[in-house]
Amino acid sequence: MFSPAVDIAMVCAIAVLTVALVAALGHRLSRSQRDLGSDRERAVYSALHTASLASRHLRAGLTPAGASKAGRHLRALLGCDTLALADAAAVLAWEGSLPDTPRSRARLLEASRTVLDSGRTKVFRGASLRSLGLDDDGGRELLVCPLQVNRKTVGTLAVFTPSVSAGLVRAANDVAAWVAAQIELAELDTSRTMLMEAEVRALRAQISPHFIYNSLNAIASYITTDPVRARELVVEFADFTRYTFRRSGNFTTVAEELQAIDRYLLLERARFGDRLKISLQIGPEVLGTVIPFLSLQPLVENSVRHGLEAADGEGHITITAADAGAQAVITVEDNGAGMDPEYLRAVLAGHAEGDHVGLRNVDVRLRQVYGEDHGLIIDTAPGAGTLITMHIPKSQPGHRT
Repeated sequence: MFSPAVDIAMVCAIAVLTVALVAALGHRLSRSQRDLGSDRERAVYSALHTASLASRHLRAGLTPAGASKAGRHLRALLGCDTLALADAAAVLAWEGSLPDTPRSRARLLEASRTVLDSGRTKVFRGASLRSLGLDDDGGRELLVCPLQVNRKTVGTLAVFTPSVSAGLVRAANDVAAWVAAQIELAELDTSRTMLMEAEVRALRAQISPHFIYNSLNAIASYITTDPVRARELVVEFADFTRYTFRRSGNFTTVAEELQAIDRYLLLERARFGDRLKISLQIGPEVLGTVIPFLSLQPLVENSVRHGLEAADGEGHITITAADAGAQAVITVEDNGAGMDPEYLRAVLAGHAEGDHVGLRNVDVRLRQVYGEDHGLIIDTAPGAGTLITMHIPKSQPGHRT
């Protein structure tokens, strides 16, 4: 589950700071060593570089593969003899000169569980070390720090060293807190992905009853008068629903979404006939742009349901997609009944019930994926139609169809 807002803000701040520091580090390390300044500055840069190497292996959370790869960098960061990472069930990483044996891991896990239970850093030396059966380690002492994520201890960072000093305790606790922040960021990213998938499922549930009922009614009206047309509509209906209810992928392309919209509008024309007019202005260079799945079709459906159905006369819907440098700008405009701006704000804020939940769903998902500046821009007023605009980054390395 999500942390309180303050915790999430803190984690995000850590992420931003880490990215900024790593970017600055990469720029500085590209220069010659003499440009790095004093020995102290070089030591700081070296520590940041080592932390950046460890962070890339913790992006998926506290996993055996990631912990094992991050362990060697964390050990270098602390300058200790042997370092280990564990979760509640097993030792995930063991890096250093001490022999890595099943017995050693079992004993260390026993020590880790006392820290998991208490949530407090603990030093094992002398009798406490012997009680764990770890007294044959060449005179080393053991320091175990908790990894606390969302106020819960999910693992431990353990350090073997000849002597645990107060300075090492502070340093190890700081590194453990940094590791926990990386884990929390990974969990937050996973939670956002799960939330996005839930939003898509909710959108499908909202679309399907209305659309299926109207489409089947339209198809039924052609069965006796124009059976060929009825068969064509059945095929279009099957293709559209296959796309809408596909089970894999949270992303698609502008081209695929427009193809689904074309099928949707063919079915709606079967109901409205010549009352429904469509204009497309699509730049071919944006057809391959990746967008969240079902982010355009609900906007077109909104124009049909709340624009054309609620107004008399012809309904005009214009869909545009244009290249705007680093972004693709996509608009859906209709000449329908429009909406009261205050009501629209309540809908987007989640404070109003009604049939416009598709708009809020798309707005929420766009903000989740691209940030708060990429929500829907909606211009509307009663009787003045509706213009909906979205700005989609064309470069999205982490998103795949």
